[in-house]
Amino acid sequence: EALELCLVQLPGHETRVTEQPLTHMDELSARLVESLRPYLDIPFAFFGHSLGAIVSYEVAQRLLTELHLQPRHLLVSARRAPQIPLRRGISHQLPNEAFMRRLRQLKGTREEVLENTELMELMLPALRADFELDETYQRRASYLPLDCPVTAFGGMEDDEVPQEDLEAWREVTLNCFRLKMFPGDHFFIHSQSESLLASITEALLE
Repeated sequence: EALELCLVQLPGHETRVTEQPLTHMDELSARLVESLRPYLDIPFAFFGHSLGAIVSYEVAQRLLTELHLQPRHLLVSARRAPQIPLRRGISHQLPNEAFMRRLRQLKGTREEVLENTELMELMLPALRADFELDETYQRRASYLPLDCPVTAFGGMEDDEVPQEDLEAWREVTLNCFRLKMFPGDHFFIHSQSESLLASITEALLE
């Protein structure tokens, strides 16, 4: 059985850096569903890390509601379950200097990038938009449980997302749930990429 990888690139990011980044989850999930529709005639699964995890969940919920479709598997990484509220202060409205400190704290942006003033001026709108998407997110009370397997991944030294917040993903599905922890912090996906890819592949081929 073959797996084909399809990467999603949001407005304001990577090669779409000139586009206006999105800050409202409803608009983002609606646009993603519209873009993905031509590819949903075969079995599919979603993987998302951090903000990507909650975006994947929202798209899965919209597909269930609007098209009565479900992913074959939902794989989420380094993000608290959608029903758990934000436990820290809001970051997306911080002044630039304080926002940069927050980025350093997360250790997901290379120091040479943070020190490149011109590059950061280009990247800050999208980064702030990502933080706003995550920090203002609220799960709808009307959502029904999914009916696909859910697998969560986390970093053992992740100060942002404790293990119990990952275990809470089991509440979003009527199907089976698994949790796998890796050595590393919030961005363990870099240091543990080979092990993570092996775990994802194993889950998808079951």
